[in-house]
Amino acid sequence: MTQSPPLPAMTAREVIARTLWGEARGEGRNGMAAVACVIQNRVRNPRWWGSSPITVCLKPYQFSCWLADDPNRAKLLAVTDRDASYRAALEIADSLLSGRLAEVTNGADHYHTAGVSPAWSGGKKPVAVIGNHRFFRLELK
Repeated sequence: MTQSPPLPAMTAREVIARTLWGEARGEGRNGMAAVACVIQNRVRNPRWWGSSPITVCLKPYQFSCWLADDPNRAKLLAVTDRDASYRAALEIADSLLSGRLAEVTNGADHYHTAGVSPAWSGGKKPVAVIGNHRFFRLELK
């Protein structure tokens, strides 16, 4: 994975929505909301990944869609609200930013798709399974 080049100026709403769309648009509204919960949980319990939605979403190597060599990066930077999934992601971002996002991941601060097994998840039991994503609580106390 390659560190991403500089990004255009974006609001927190746009960064969150583009992260949700880039990471989980194929999982529908429920899957995107679950990824938003991970962002929310990280913001509420800041650690090394940051303490704001923007820093959490853009922390290097945390959300692969932002990496320069990820094919989703160019797509997420180009998507507009003409895309129904992006409109849903914007609504979910609004819920997160207003404090109305319902927690559906049992406090997860990490996740991955079912098709991969990153080293950090080895031997750990998911706290939630939503669509094709497995959610874990690793850092939260």
